Amino acid sequence: MKDQIFYRTIDIDGLNIFYRESGAATRPVLLLLHGFPSSSHMYRDLIADLSGTYHIVAPDYPGFGQSSAPDVKQFSYTFDNLSVIIERFIDRLQLRNISLYIQDYGGPIGLRIASRRPELIRSLIIQNANAYNEGLGDALEPLVTYIQDPGAAQEKEARFFLTSAATKWMYLNGASDKTRISPDSYITDQYYLDQPGNDAIQLALFRDYGSNIALYDEWHKYFKEHQPDTMVLWGKNDAMFIAPGGEAYRKDLPNAKIIQIDGGHFLLEEHHEYVADLIKGFIQ
Repeated sequence: MKDQIFYRTIDIDGLNIFYRESGAATRPVLLLLHGFPSSSHMYRDLIADLSGTYHIVAPDYPGFGQSSAPDVKQFSYTFDNLSVIIERFIDRLQLRNISLYIQDYGGPIGLRIASRRPELIRSLIIQNANAYNEGLGDALEPLVTYIQDPGAAQEKEARFFLTSAATKWMYLNGASDKTRISPDSYITDQYYLDQPGNDAIQLALFRDYGSNIALYDEWHKYFKEHQPDTMVLWGKNDAMFIAPGGEAYRKDLPNAKIIQIDGGHFLLEEHHEYVADLIKGFIQ
């Protein structure tokens, strides 16, 4: 039997945080943290596949999807602040013993929370989310340059990642079968990116991305000390977060199950059923 999927909003520190939810609170908790430039929309198929098995929760961060997107003068868009909002969201919903699925931006947000509150985390499911320098691909070079020197010329190059061409590329590049990638996905993401003021939000997060790399050692310490049960699922054709980044988790999590999948950055678009089966085998 499948569970109904609900679309809810909750106030966290004066921000309306939108989230998708399915399943009774008595079931194992699966928290899905999305990447850039998407939202909880990226998990729509996976939620449907797993509905009836877990208590599934997938929020949109401030500035993404259906959640509040205050001006950059009203809210400081850093990964630290996004992680604080999501941690408070977790506490408000009383989520505990969490299996945490992280992709892209979900990595630095989720791993900040996990390293601060390791008692919350039952297991990690890591999908194209970097915690090692080995995972940084050459396609990220314009963003790396912008982090190092956020001048006008560098910003112009970084702004390419906010265009419809870039969003479409992030979905199609590396896909094993491009005809399985729904245009609805990249069109939906671009709709939110094109909202007035959202470019300033995303540029602020681009500039702050270096704070994530600075925390890699801290996250490695968390892995070593707590050894959370971990499954790494990697779209091996991803040009931004490249395949060696998935394999690198084995350095600190020797028991991690690492699976390289013939897909790209948003592998769930074509492999969500396969991933759902892997999750069912992983979360007993």
